[in-house]
Amino acid sequence: MSRSRTATLAALALVAGASGTALAVVPGDAGVTAVPCTVDYKVQNDWGSGFTASVTVTNNAAAKSSWAVKWSYAGSQKVTNGWNAKITQSGTAVTAANESYNGTLATGGSASFGFQGTYSGSNALPTAFTLDGVTCNVDGGGPTDPGPTDPGPTDPGTPGTRVDNPYAGAKVYVNPEWSAKAAAEPGGTRVSNQPTGVWLDRIAAINGANGTMGLRAHLDEALKQKGSGELVVQLVIYNLPGRDCAALASNGELGPTEIDKYKTQYIDPIKAILGDSKYAGLRIVNTIEIDSLPNLVTNTGGRVTATPQCDVMKANGNYQKGVGYALNKLGDVPNVYNYIDAGHHGWIGWDDNFAPSAALFKEAATTEGATVNDVHGFITNTANYSALKENNFTINDSVAGKSVRESKWVDWNRYVDELSFAQAFRNQLVTTGFNSGIGMLIDTSRNGWGGSARPTGPGALTTVDTYVDGGRYDRRINTGNWCNQAGAGLGERPKASPAAGIDAYVWMKPPGESDGSSSAIPNDEGKGFDRMCDPTYTGNPRNGNNLSGALPNAPVSGRWFSAQFQQLMQNAYPPLP
Repeated sequence: MSRSRTATLAALALVAGASGTALAVVPGDAGVTAVPCTVDYKVQNDWGSGFTASVTVTNNAAAKSSWAVKWSYAGSQKVTNGWNAKITQSGTAVTAANESYNGTLATGGSASFGFQGTYSGSNALPTAFTLDGVTCNVDGGGPTDPGPTDPGPTDPGTPGTRVDNPYAGAKVYVNPEWSAKAAAEPGGTRVSNQPTGVWLDRIAAINGANGTMGLRAHLDEALKQKGSGELVVQLVIYNLPGRDCAALASNGELGPTEIDKYKTQYIDPIKAILGDSKYAGLRIVNTIEIDSLPNLVTNTGGRVTATPQCDVMKANGNYQKGVGYALNKLGDVPNVYNYIDAGHHGWIGWDDNFAPSAALFKEAATTEGATVNDVHGFITNTANYSALKENNFTINDSVAGKSVRESKWVDWNRYVDELSFAQAFRNQLVTTGFNSGIGMLIDTSRNGWGGSARPTGPGALTTVDTYVDGGRYDRRINTGNWCNQAGAGLGERPKASPAAGIDAYVWMKPPGESDGSSSAIPNDEGKGFDRMCDPTYTGNPRNGNNLSGALPNAPVSGRWFSAQFQQLMQNAYPPLP
């Protein structure tokens, strides 16, 4: 970069306000490789009295077996806890030293760590850093200011140390196949440039099925979209034996006992492609096996919600084995970030599901050679509809002497929306033994619940049910309803670091792709007909024996559903322009 320190700092107030990134460079035209080290300090979240930050240090000098980064604050900032570094503070001076597992810092190598802090007044960004006593420059860039010659902390096309949040400072891959379908819809060009997940939902999808793009084709296209910056590619790993044992619409091609086929014909080929050095400069985010592990907690044994298929999967252990194998093998690829699916608040938010689900995830993440270090985080609400934030009531409210938890809608759940659940569940996962630096993703593709039916304030205080039902954004009949929901809308657009502990809001489920067919439709993908996708179905114990709330005339899951896409745009919140 060739900007002077004065010019950069003058721009700092503008850039920091948008991206929370410290931008300062050594004067002159030497470029980043001429200085002994660079530090990238980003404020990821700031809520007025506290903040979280990520720091990446890159060593351009001789290799190190240990390291310490130091800086000072100009204000009242205090570090309260951190991860991936031993962080101490004396007055305004902060020291971040390596942990035992990340002390090696090769020439050109990087290390990342993060922390949470408090402050009062202003949260000014530090302007000077040292690595082992040597002054570094500070190079931010990020999506708003990549710089004409700045490659960021990792040179494109070369492998690098995993960053704390892969979405920070990165573009996200736009699937051209989904984009074309969205753009072909009336009004669809308003969202057709949004990034969505690429679903590998059967073995044939790896090489491309029925004329669609295979995994290599997507990664090659991602390299074109990447340019000189950072780019995230979002994949959904979704083909467990006996997949989704409580929902026939998303059953897969592999039977309950075909764990070896899952390993050798599905995961191993995916790993071989992701491990190709050609793709080493991409940040590859894997959503690991949605809608399966939580079933072993909620839909087995003596529970009224139990299904025989889920009892079989709990007995044979192939969900845990499959997830563990996927984490282990895919986690070997240095630029892969694994996020395990963690259901949603309307599934595991109750006391008897919450901690047991975290324990089950830990079990899966430590089998088949996997460790918690193969888990970068978790994703909630994948392909679901739970509202991100209910603003018109809280779990602590009471009406006419009754707690909100006693309402028919909440039904003794501890959580009323996805954001509060994801943040709390993250804490539970850390308590259970996952790394303290894990981040959460929330799928906001279809949880906007806007349009004319969106409440503008709390419900009537007549009863706790009128209060909750009159104020809730989520208009489903029951939180157990999951198929092609009537009234749903596009949610928050994908964005990095939107809230404490949240790596990103994502559209992992491509809006407009069906959850399942409204009636039985023969297909060669192993996808059955689930009555929860039939709008006339009156329910089962898993949705409180309520109507399914599904739209009519839906195609097989994964197929384009134009009527749903139009509804999602109409009911988008925030509204579309």
